[in-house]
Amino acid sequence: MYGADASEIYELLHQGKGKDYVGEAEEIAGRVRALLPDADSLLDVACGTGAHLQHFRREFARVEGLEISEPMAAAARRRLPEVTVHSGDMRDFALGSGFSAITCMFGSIGYLADTAELNAALGRFARHLLPGGVVAIDPWWFPDTFLDGYVSSGTATAEGRTLARVSHAVRAGNASKMEVHYLVADAESGVRHFGETHLITLFTREQYEAAFTAAGLTVEYTEGLHGGRGLFTGALTQPRVA
Repeated sequence: MYGADASEIYELLHQGKGKDYVGEAEEIAGRVRALLPDADSLLDVACGTGAHLQHFRREFARVEGLEISEPMAAAARRRLPEVTVHSGDMRDFALGSGFSAITCMFGSIGYLADTAELNAALGRFARHLLPGGVVAIDPWWFPDTFLDGYVSSGTATAEGRTLARVSHAVRAGNASKMEVHYLVADAESGVRHFGETHLITLFTREQYEAAFTAAGLTVEYTEGLHGGRGLFTGALTQPRVA
């Protein structure tokens, strides 16, 4: 989970590395409407600072977010004061309303610890869908596509600050353990450093597909999207009780 320090610079760094939030939101909206042409509402689970939600708002009449990290949720609320951003856990949230589509972007689903939690989350997604509603999940890496020892870096300069991020990820059982270090420099405060550790589960494609099916959803996997991780989409085939 990302803390207060990272929430301030997270999006700037990933945009500096070329992440296309606009294009991803448009692509997801197109896939949602291919399954449900009249889709007009969306819940973005693990919405982070609201970078995708900002663009989903242009595609759907009603959008809301759900975020477990309070610093991230606060950043999303500052960005989108007219959008409801719920504080909550994807494993057990209950909002009392339904949506045409539910998304979970940027590998956030991998923060679930095991298949029991994955099944619980997909069940919650399904319970919050309107008839025929669509789920779209941008997964974390599979066990056979994860690169053990992978090093990533990025820099950005914005709003009078220069930012740098370096990460190193290794396999830890059925998960990836990613150490992330940040440098933030500005004229007034000089240079400061902080770090975080993220344990992200390497679910298999079959485990994702089984969770979709158990939740009463169809499932299709599209390779190559989202930096190579791909995309899972599925539509509700069985009514669920919210």
